[in-house]
Amino acid sequence: MDNRQAIGSWLSGPRAAAEDMGIDFGYRGERLGLPREGPGSVATVGRRAAAICVDWALCALIAYGLLAGGDVAMANNWTLVVFTLMCVLTVGTVGMTPGKRLLGLRVLHLSGGRLSFPRAALRSLLLSLAIPALVWDRDGRGLHDRAVGAVQVRFTGQAPENLSGPAPETSETPEGPAKK
Repeated sequence: MDNRQAIGSWLSGPRAAAEDMGIDFGYRGERLGLPREGPGSVATVGRRAAAICVDWALCALIAYGLLAGGDVAMANNWTLVVFTLMCVLTVGTVGMTPGKRLLGLRVLHLSGGRLSFPRAALRSLLLSLAIPALVWDRDGRGLHDRAVGAVQVRFTGQAPENLSGPAPETSETPEGPAKK
């Protein structure tokens, strides 16, 4: 092996080196049974980062205007508290924060339904620590999502049950169940 190849594989990372050896990792979300793209596919890092920025800005505005009385230093302290509380309440009830809704994202349990309130609370607390959100698996899920069995997906306003992967095959016809 030439030194340039060794340096190139080191700079590209272990995934690129493994792919050069013929290992196929598939697309993000394939192991979870999610589609490659479109509604129900794993949310991209860019959309998730934009959603958290929108949520953080909204929480900073609330903290500055309502809790800190105009004191910027105090608002910085309150922003994390407001952010965590907002995540617990919105993800635990409707499955998305305002930023996620704006960018067309939803947090789902791996079974396809919404997260239970205790799971949403644990996910939000881990997210507020930041480190679990910065460590991902090959499906693009952070440790905070893996800990509660969640995945962030793209959606278009459909019911969550329609986003859990391909629809199961049935033996029904438009006239009713097929006769055997």
